[in-house]
Amino acid sequence: MVIRYTSTRNGRVNASIAEAIVQGMPQDGGLFVPVQIPALPPEALNEPGLSYAELAWLVLAPWFDWSEDELRPLIERAYVAQNAPGGEALFDLPEIVPVRPTGSLGNHPLFLLELFHGKTCAFKDLALSLLGSLLQESLEKCDIDEPLLILTATSGDTGSAALAGLGGQPGIHIAVIYPAEGTSEIQRLQMTSVPVEGRLVVGLRGNFDDAQRAVKRIFQIAGNPGSPFHAIRLSSANSINIGRLLPQIVYYVKAWRELYFSGFLRQGEPFDVVVPSGNFGDILAARYAKAMGLPIGKLVCASNSNRILHDFFSTGVYDKRREFTKTLSPSMDILVSSNLERLLYHALEENPELVAMTMQKFERKGVFELSEKNRATIADFHASWADDAQTLETIRSMWESHGLLVDPHTAVACKVARDVYTKGTEVSGETTDSAPIVVAATASPFKFPAACLEALQGKKGPTDEKGKDLQLAFELSRLTGLPVPKPIAALVSAKINHGTIIDESDLERVLTEFAQQETGTARIL
Repeated sequence: MVIRYTSTRNGRVNASIAEAIVQGMPQDGGLFVPVQIPALPPEALNEPGLSYAELAWLVLAPWFDWSEDELRPLIERAYVAQNAPGGEALFDLPEIVPVRPTGSLGNHPLFLLELFHGKTCAFKDLALSLLGSLLQESLEKCDIDEPLLILTATSGDTGSAALAGLGGQPGIHIAVIYPAEGTSEIQRLQMTSVPVEGRLVVGLRGNFDDAQRAVKRIFQIAGNPGSPFHAIRLSSANSINIGRLLPQIVYYVKAWRELYFSGFLRQGEPFDVVVPSGNFGDILAARYAKAMGLPIGKLVCASNSNRILHDFFSTGVYDKRREFTKTLSPSMDILVSSNLERLLYHALEENPELVAMTMQKFERKGVFELSEKNRATIADFHASWADDAQTLETIRSMWESHGLLVDPHTAVACKVARDVYTKGTEVSGETTDSAPIVVAATASPFKFPAACLEALQGKKGPTDEKGKDLQLAFELSRLTGLPVPKPIAALVSAKINHGTIIDESDLERVLTEFAQQETGTARIL
């Protein structure tokens, strides 16, 4: 079966995986979705002793109409671990994604799925270490030899992972737009210290939603002959790009296998996942894994004080007309979760016209509502949320009770898991009383040392002072006895190469100038 890809807003779109990856998103403003979801090969679940790269090949191959000789080497290069023979080590543990036992919640064994052992210490590395190669291969398959400009809005981690995974590749230029006051200092330093060749990093006065809206608008107007981007080939490294989303399926399969081969699950038994969610890509990957046949029961969406996803799954109403809150978990400070449109497509019975009408209404009014009938199709989703005080308390309790240091985003998910599974809130039975729970641990705590120190010491540190986060990372290491990850420790000698801060009104001009300079287009504005 060859999987084709269509648009959430236009059923006439019929693209190959290569075309979908190169385009990033359709020009109608929707997102690429598979026309069919392929089945998970049985050996992905049952075959013992698979490396992460071998598992990724089994999981991803059904989504691609590429030969093994074309796809498999890209996967093997992407998932090279420390001490592995050949290739540059992109991950610091041989298992790539470890699964840590973390006690229990009632009768439910609890585990952390550690997704932060890559080059930028966040879960985005697991997809973006592969996306660059997928893009290169896709360009060849589409007979495209002109330069490609990757536009990426980031709430913090995608930007640094995209720059690490895509920056410096021949024919690929990348521009990253981040909220100037909406990331941790270490996240910001990881982005702004990359080389300037083929890369642009700009801070936007505003929040992530402003950055994401601006990038989406550029994609939509790029097809207009009067647009300054008309002569420039664009793509994306955000999870709006299906090539970025699909590799995230792999680690949920890895989690089930770990529980199965260690005796916590029997064949066919499900586990539940709890995922800290902002732009909704990570938990959507879990839903795609489930649709492939991975035994997952509940998908629990964990939100911070912005709680828009919690409210949506609780009421069926998605309403962005609310105050935006800056929290200790900045990568979740989002009010417009782009990947929710893909779930909406499935909830609305894969009716692109209805999705287009719903999204147009949302863009005009800032709100939409699902009917009870449509909500029933996504009833395996559950949600709760945690504020900053609860986040800090959870960081402290995880350290004191289990000797595990977690970052604020993971702490939100741990608090949500505790609420859902010990208080019995907002869950209904798709799984047994003792189904294992896997919490996605999405970032290293050393990327957010100020919050972690505040949690452990009970006092607020000097988080508003420039240059303090790196000092605090080493202070956190001294307090806990845990080493600062090498990619973060290396920032001590980093030099700021990208210091531009702009208003949203200047973004198109700045991006156009960069694109013309990097891609050699000569369009006069």
